[in-house]
Amino acid sequence: MLHRRPAKRIMLFLFFMLLLGFLLNFYMQMASLKMDAAGVIGWIGAEPWLYLAGSAFFFCILLAAAMVLPNMYAGPACCTALLVVLGLADYKKLATTGEPLFPWDLMLLHNAGEMGTITKGMLSPLELIAGGLAVILGVGLVLKLPRVKLQPLKRILLAVTSAAVAAGFMITVGGNTALAQRLDYENLFWNQKANYAQNGFVFAFAGNLKQKLMSEPEGYSRQAITKIAAAYGGQPDHAAAAVPPETPNIVFMMDEAFFDPTRLTAYAFSQDPLSFIHSERSKTPSGYLLSPEFGGNTANVEFEALTGLSMYFLNDGSIPYQQRLVKMDSLPSVVSILKERGYRTLALHPFDETFYNRNRVYPMLGFDTFTSQKDLPAARRMTPGGYISDQAAVDEAVRELKTSDTPVFLHLVTMQNHFPFTKGLNGENTIRITGVTSDMKDELETYTQDTRLTDAALRDLQQQLLHLERPTLVIFWGDHLPALSSGIYSASGWDQEPRLKHETQLMMLANYDIGDKPLGTLSPAFIGPTVFGYAGQALPAYYKMLEQVRAELPGLSKSVLIGANGETVTGLSEVQKKLLDDYRMVEYDLLEGKQYARDLMF
Repeated sequence: MLHRRPAKRIMLFLFFMLLLGFLLNFYMQMASLKMDAAGVIGWIGAEPWLYLAGSAFFFCILLAAAMVLPNMYAGPACCTALLVVLGLADYKKLATTGEPLFPWDLMLLHNAGEMGTITKGMLSPLELIAGGLAVILGVGLVLKLPRVKLQPLKRILLAVTSAAVAAGFMITVGGNTALAQRLDYENLFWNQKANYAQNGFVFAFAGNLKQKLMSEPEGYSRQAITKIAAAYGGQPDHAAAAVPPETPNIVFMMDEAFFDPTRLTAYAFSQDPLSFIHSERSKTPSGYLLSPEFGGNTANVEFEALTGLSMYFLNDGSIPYQQRLVKMDSLPSVVSILKERGYRTLALHPFDETFYNRNRVYPMLGFDTFTSQKDLPAARRMTPGGYISDQAAVDEAVRELKTSDTPVFLHLVTMQNHFPFTKGLNGENTIRITGVTSDMKDELETYTQDTRLTDAALRDLQQQLLHLERPTLVIFWGDHLPALSSGIYSASGWDQEPRLKHETQLMMLANYDIGDKPLGTLSPAFIGPTVFGYAGQALPAYYKMLEQVRAELPGLSKSVLIGANGETVTGLSEVQKKLLDDYRMVEYDLLEGKQYARDLMF
């Protein structure tokens, strides 16, 4: 009997780990289906082998963790807590941005403190209390459950075997092997929501671990890139849209989560929050930016604007900064082009410098210096708990321009308008909005107040430009729409308007004559060549290619295509297809290929 009791406990323990593996797999898939339990049951019925294999993977992870700590319940308890948080993050990300959780999202874990700031308010007090109680209960169970003892040699054997099986699973899925396909797994990397819904969280997440940004286009070679370079390099340079009296400063101002809230026609505003922008947009080149993102992924908009490469060609859910650029030594960009032409290249972001690995990506793109919030201890915040204000960021940018004897390219990424939209975070709300339900009134009024402050900062920037001796050109845009409650958008019928949910403000300011020709709706990838036209800069072959693409498809995103006449495009012409094939080939070459275009097109 004495020998049978430990054996029985071990068998019960193994059974409990197996059961927990099935439950955790169910929970993770439920998170990927917006907590729809019935949907998970339907998925299990359709894909039983994927569910069984995923549950077995969790079982192996739990078992390996159990062998590490003296108390065999402690390791699985820690794993369970981690997976619960991971599932919650998946659910919240889906609800906020419409995208599931990707492996590269975990690279933000080293920014845990900053993530806590920008996600404040996403968890309700009830959820926080429930989480705290769950932790207390879990610790109590670990301490109270009868101990399971296992000889060291058996522990090592189980740990190694479990870890090896789990690693084999990752290799099998990551390699999209024949075994994975027999389980009915198909890596739908081009549609990540469908990928997670069809394959389950475990398989989709594991399959993304080795996912490239894009697949190699047919016919890729040095000869193909040489032919493309010759075709566009031989094109005449476009006539300058403006001719400054001397080499101008160029400023990119990408404003966090900024768009025009008055476009939400379901609501009435007590005053115009964007009085400056609305009064000036007919006097200067302006229009809309077609953001490739909604509610988040700022770095992808920045990636397009700085490199001229388009998210349109990349696999669904990609974040190039995290997946590729951080591993590269260099990549041609507007930064490197202007640096070679004698510009000082400065980056300014009043937040943590490691977010999206900017501290590693910016030098690789060619920036000479990077000023982040650690370099701005005295910068103004509207309240002690708020972000550094757009006005403070503008003041710092102008200070940099004033102190330079050479032309400057300055890339400013602001933070003031970032989530959460907590009442009072940026001061008292001065605009009242009617037509919005009471549960969303504070949220919308707070966001609108934030945009009013940005509008005021832009007005001040225009005045400060007049006091600069060097001609200076500023292009301002919002990176994406804010992650407001979905009901705020749906009340204005935006659920049926993908274009509206991706259009943000875009306008130029300058202290020399740049005319007033409208910009229309423009993708961020085309900002570089557009600005070169207004700055009197010659276009490299790469920008000549972008200009030809822009002439046909100025709005290029997976959500919507916009043609030269400003209308939505539903089918591509042969000319457009050829342009996009060339663009795709060059983009692959620069990101995943041999970078033949570096010497041929820049």
